[in-house]
Amino acid sequence: MGTPTGAAVSLQGIPQPAELAGLPVDTEGPVFAKPWEAQVFAIVIELHRQGLFSWAEWTERLSTQIALVRERGEADLGDTYYQHWLTTLELMLYDKNVMQDVEVRQYAVRWRQAYLNTPHGKPVALSSGDDKPA
Repeated sequence: MGTPTGAAVSLQGIPQPAELAGLPVDTEGPVFAKPWEAQVFAIVIELHRQGLFSWAEWTERLSTQIALVRERGEADLGDTYYQHWLTTLELMLYDKNVMQDVEVRQYAVRWRQAYLNTPHGKPVALSSGDDKPA
């Protein structure tokens, strides 16, 4: 698959390419510019598989998010597609009471700490956010 790290994302059971309008793809499937994009994609697919939302609900919410960004006049140079996925996912998790504000803030603090604790050029792991920076 077209991930920068070579990590494959299984396409089994996900909507077909015609249903993934706007999704950057190549002949092998989805293409991701950064690992976090593949992670957001995989999370959305798995939550859909688990029945948290239908694919029609997802595409409607994603389309609405993209339309809102365009209405605000924000530039879209083609590199923001998965940012829209992330924002849509966050909104859906809030709306469905899957995540609460407190949990999101706690994870944000841990991710920031993990980033600060991780040497430059190394992958950031959430477990690295459990300690104070050196």
